Amino acid sequence: MSSKQRDELMTVPEILDELGGVSRRTFYRWREIGHAPQGIKLPNGEIRVWRSEFTAWLESLREAA
Repeated sequence: MSSKQRDELMTVPEILDELGGVSRRTFYRWREIGHAPQGIKLPNGEIRVWRSEFTAWLESLREAA
């Protein structure tokens, strides 16, 4: 994949799947305490996260470990 590839918006189920079994409740708790990737809230209330933001968030966790 090229880094110039168009960024995409990920849904919460897609994020949970990539995290390998983190529950929806845990993800939303992380959001409440500021430990989740930055996201946007759609007018219907659903959350979306840019894949680039998700990847940067994962990298920051690796650096902190």
